Parts: sequence; structure tokens; C-alpha cells
Amino acid sequence: MNIELRQLRYFVAVAEERHFGRAAVRLHMTQPPLSQTIQSLEAALGTPLFARTKRSVTLTPAGTALLPEARRILQQVAALPDLARRAASGESGLLSLSFVSTADYSVLPPLLREFRERFPQVQIDLREATTDVQLEDLMQGRIDAGLLIPPLHEKARTELDYLTVLSEPLVLAAPHGLKGLRGRNAVSLKAVADMPLIIFPRRISPAFHDAIVGCFRDAGLTPRIGQEAIQMQTIVGLVSAGMGIALVPQSVSNLKRPGVEYRPLTDRTATFETGLAWRRDNASPVLHTFLELLRKKR
Repeated sequence: MNIELRQLRYFVAVAEERHFGRAAVRLHMTQPPLSQTIQSLEAALGTPLFARTKRSVTLTPAGTALLPEARRILQQVAALPDLARRAASGESGLLSLSFVSTADYSVLPPLLREFRERFPQVQIDLREATTDVQLEDLMQGRIDAGLLIPPLHEKARTELDYLTVLSEPLVLAAPHGLKGLRGRNAVSLKAVADMPLIIFPRRISPAFHDAIVGCFRDAGLTPRIGQEAIQMQTIVGLVSAGMGIALVPQSVSNLKRPGVEYRPLTDRTATFETGLAWRRDNASPVLHTFLELLRKKR
């Protein structure tokens, strides 16, 4: 069976006009070739679509069933140029984006909100993952981009591009009512040095782990690591349970948990950076639309 779009357009015109002559005028053609086209469509389908008399043209049951489907097909075909244009310009399609847990309390929500408002036709596939997992997924082409914690390892730097999205100080997360915090706003690490430290494992995020340990060393202290956790909400949850203290990015203070206080530090601390990485050879229009929005926000 070989049905042409032209046949469907002619069929819809006759069905709506209920008259071959008026349909021919509407289609800017003569009646004989219109009648021949309808007959060829009926032959292809193996059933009459119209009941014809000298005075009227009515749809058969088969014609009645075909009409809404023919309209739907023609509408879909008419939409194809705009669909292709939006896909080519990055206004529609799929963006697969991974993010570290800290990004969920800072850059991710407003960035996604603005992107979805501007490009509602883009489908976003979100995955929470640690930096090491994201780098592997990026290298293997399993995701388009990742919000992660730098630095990138040497092999990743040869294949990935990177853009800094946010730099922020570290702050103290401590159990509510801790003796060294009473009546203070900013606090020194020495005031809480006897508390166990809850921290990211070094194998997961070496730079973040080393930056936190370095803060203690710069203060002349040796941290006593009590627990390790790979999710920021887990770290804050352990602080809430009184298991120890943690140094967290300032934006994590947006995560409100009963029993947790966030305080700025008087000590000089390292800056915590979040950035976006993506494959240098990724030609996805949606990815480049996302990058354009991100660069404008900087």
C-alpha cells in the first residue's frame, strides 16, 4: 500500500466540502483529477470512502473513521519544519545532566527553573552522582554535562571542557547548642577542635577532602575524622544527630535540619568551587543552548 499525503489532503477537502466541485475550487484544480485521486485512494484502502449521488456526497463508515486520522497526519506533517528548526537550534530535544549533591542547594534549582521557562520543549534527564562517577560517565558519553567539584584529572582535561559556575566559602555545620558556639556568630575551628569531623571520603572527592583537612592544618589543628559520607544531606543528618561537626559550602546552609547550626568561620578557609564539565566533541544543540544560558548568568 502506497498512500500519498496529496491523497489525504484531497480526501479531507472533499469530506469537509461534501462536494467534489467545491473541493476542486478550494484546491485550485479541476474536478476530474480530484475524482481520480480519490478513486486511487479508495482502491489502495480497498473500500469506498464516499457514497456518491448526483446531488450529494456523504462519508461512508470507512470515510468517517479515516477523516480524523487524516487530519491528524496532515497536522503532524505541517508541524515537521518547526520541529526540525527547534531541534537544530537547541530549543527542543534531550539534555542529560548530572550533579553533585551540593549543587542541589545552590546553582541547580535556579538554573533549571530559568532553562525550563525559556525552553519548555527540552526534556531534562537529571541524575545525582559524585564527581568521580560523573567524570566516568562524561568520558563514556553517557551524559551531556555534569555539575561537579574540580579539579578534573589529567585524562579528563584532554577530552572535557570546564566552566566555573560558583565559588563560595566553607562554613561550619555543628550540633545545636554546642558549647563552643554559645553567644557567637563567627567561630574559630579551635573552639570546636575536640569534636569529630564528618567529611567526604578522599577517594570520592580528593580536592574537597584535602581543602577541609587543609583548613584545620592552617589553624594548627589535626582533625579527628569520625565519619565519612558521600551525600551532603547525610553529612548534615549526622551533624543533626550529634555525631560531629562538618565544614560545608555556604549554600548548604539552605538545607535546614533540626539540631544543626551553621556558622561562618573566623579562620581563613579554602573556596569551594562548583563547575560544569562536558565533552569537547559533543555537538548537541541542546547542550550548547544550555551553555549559552549558563555563560550569560556568570
